[in-house]
Amino acid sequence: MRGSPFPKEVSEALRDAVVGVAGLGGMGSHVATALARTGIGHLVIADFDVVDGSNLFRQCYTPSDVGRPKAEAMRERLLEIEPDLDVVAVDARIGPDNACDVFRGCGIVCEAFDAPDQKAMLVEALLSGDGSVTVVSCSGMAGDGSSNSIVTSRPMRRLYVCGDGTSDASEGFGLTAARVMVCAGHAANMAVRLVLGHDKP
Repeated sequence: MRGSPFPKEVSEALRDAVVGVAGLGGMGSHVATALARTGIGHLVIADFDVVDGSNLFRQCYTPSDVGRPKAEAMRERLLEIEPDLDVVAVDARIGPDNACDVFRGCGIVCEAFDAPDQKAMLVEALLSGDGSVTVVSCSGMAGDGSSNSIVTSRPMRRLYVCGDGTSDASEGFGLTAARVMVCAGHAANMAVRLVLGHDKP
């Protein structure tokens, strides 16, 4: 890690951490970027989709990434940020049969899927299949509501949820980069707090 601004023990804890990011759209691409910039040493990032031109208004990609697998493009971007980062990029759809295998070894997985049923699937698969993983999920970041309505809660011992809990991207205003980034910041910060032992599952 180049020029860490943190005390040695903090830098080492961040460097040794293994964090997963499931989904690399608006939420996941910002979460992964924030974790890389914070000094997390090992990331497992997964998405089956490719970058589309419509993604650019709120996701961490550029026009040169259009048509490329998101996992591949994001890995390249993260290594531009931190060349010493260990990034495993998985270009595959995550389901109940492979979720635990893909994120094996991750102490924390940040869930960043779009569809509610897929969010529920991943949370259930990880929490029931691996007794050591903690999931940081998201629910509600659409529209142009107050940033202050986005919070982090803890509904279960190994589950944290970031968002306003109500707003739906399919209704009204849709998603904006700014509000998605607020929620992504909550998720990345929660992951860092867990790595540093500030919130014990």
